[in-house]
Amino acid sequence: MALARAALEVAAEALPAYSSKFSRKDFTQHQLFAMLAVRRFLKLDYRGLEVLLREWSELREAMGLRKVPDHSTIQKAARRLLETRPPALAWLAAVKSPHPRRVA
Repeated sequence: MALARAALEVAAEALPAYSSKFSRKDFTQHQLFAMLAVRRFLKLDYRGLEVLLREWSELREAMGLRKVPDHSTIQKAARRLLETRPPALAWLAAVKSPHPRRVA
């Protein structure tokens, strides 16, 4: 959960809350960035992250999530965030998993 909180702080400094003024505003880019950091740290696929978020209420609370995004929402956000290459992505690239194996 410390990772999620740190990722939220980094994203808040480097990214606007929403990618467009027309965004649905279900999730901020900060929250999506934090989800991607957790995904990378735990070496999960997008569906695995969705399941983890559904099951771990404390993590949802730490990220300020009122609901869990569909795995495709997280995947599209990853594609969008990776295309823009903000400084926050350098931080995300530095996130290392303590687990050498992939967890699905």
